[in-house]
Formats: sequence, C-alpha cells, structure tokens
Amino acid sequence: MNDRPLTLMAVHAHPDDEATGTGGVLARYAAEGIRTVLVTCTDGGCGDGPGGVKPGEPGHDPAAVASMRRQELEASCEVLKISHLEMLDYADSGMMGWPANDAPGSFWRTPVEEGAARLAELLRLYQPDVVVTYDENGFYGHPDHIQANRITTAALAMTEVTPKVYWTTAPRSMMQRFGEVMREFGGDGQEPDPAEAAAITEIGLPDEEITTWVDTTAFGGQKFDALAAHASQGENIFFLRMGQERFTELMGVETFVRVQDTTGAAVPEHDLFAGLR
Repeated sequence: MNDRPLTLMAVHAHPDDEATGTGGVLARYAAEGIRTVLVTCTDGGCGDGPGGVKPGEPGHDPAAVASMRRQELEASCEVLKISHLEMLDYADSGMMGWPANDAPGSFWRTPVEEGAARLAELLRLYQPDVVVTYDENGFYGHPDHIQANRITTAALAMTEVTPKVYWTTAPRSMMQRFGEVMREFGGDGQEPDPAEAAAITEIGLPDEEITTWVDTTAFGGQKFDALAAHASQGENIFFLRMGQERFTELMGVETFVRVQDTTGAAVPEHDLFAGLR
C-alpha cells in the first residue's frame, strides 16, 4: 500500500465537464506528481454536431457526435496531463425534460445500482484518496450530473474505499462576478436574459459554506486550453469568449464542499489532499 501513488478521481457526466469545474485541480495535482483519474459517464451524444447542428435537428447524428467528442476529450486529458481516462459510455441524457432523458441506454434511465457497480470496480482498481463529483442537484439540475452524484455515492457505499469526498461548487460572490462578465460578453450586442442572469447568481453556495478553496491560477492556461480542446461545443462554452487572461482571473480558484473526510484536516482548507501528505 505504501507504494500506491496518491490518487485523485474526478467523476464527471460529459466530455468537457472535466475542464470547467476541475481542470485546475487536475492540472495542478498532476504537476505535483499525483495520479489523476477521470471517469466520464456519458458519451456526450446530445452535444452540438458539425456546424453547430443541435440535437433533434436534421443532420444531428448522436453516434458521430459522441465519436468526435471522445477525440476532444482525449485531447483535453492530454492538456491537463490526466493519468487515466475511464469512460462508462452511457448515452447522453440531454437537458432535463428532453426526450433523450428516457431513451434506451440513457444515463438518466440507467438504474443507479448498475452504474454504481461499474464505478465501484474503478474505485477498487484505483483506490483513490480523493473523489470529486457534483452535489445532489448536479450543480445546476442537469440529469446526468445528478446521476453522477447518485452513482458515486452508491459506489462508495459498495466498497471499502474511504477517500476524502468533495462536491464541486461555486461561491455566490464568484457567480455574481460571472453574471457581470456575462453581460459584458453577451455577444451580438444583446443583453443576456435577465431571468437567466438572475438564476446564475443563485447557483452555488454562500462563501462561508464552502470548505475548500484551491488556488489553480498557475494552471489557468491549461484549463483554458482544455476547454478549447472541446471545439465542437464552442458555441456553448461561454468562458472561451473572454480570453485566457480574463478567464484565469475569474476561474483561478476552484471551490468544493467536503462531504466525507478521513483526516480531520481543518476547514477551510486550500488543498484537496490536506491531511494526506
């Protein structure tokens, strides 16, 4: 056991999710010599197709989109220096209320026990010291994010693995700044929908409820480039519009809520591996 490397496992829903909320910590800990494992639960087939064609529109081929997004995900992993990529390859369920939610093979429709059993095998294989996924609402209510939380929770209960466990989140102070930046980079000279901007400021948690603040400023360039690797989804990746410097200013600290701890490390903490090294 002493020869086993310290290991971070991030459980995400789609290709590109790894970069948005955890690209900084994945890059930072890889640079520190920690083994990084990314589990991506779906194939991303509900993403945009070539030319920005949307799901349900003529010419959208989920299988072709999934293949393209797999290549982009592998490129992102190379940028972030992720040690191991594991794909569960469930069908992308789309946004809440889409017909894809109930399609055969969709992640949302998959029994939690089935997905958890597959993830439990990976937990036993990699024996992670830290596991990161979404909160019970999938951060913003996406069905595949919610399901990722559910299978992670169930998988941990199935195994003897006892890592520190974190949920990704964002401080309300940052979400307020993000709303301001959205207005600045609204595009086409149009103001973003006021209701959408207001909803964004309600995502995340009050600053005082966040347990873990990890400075990843030095890895902002890698995080930006990892997002940019998902070029087919560029229309949906608002962050790319602001450029690398502004992006790093806004996204240079990644924040989490610690929901399981084995170390007794004091909070607030500034290292997911506090108490482990």
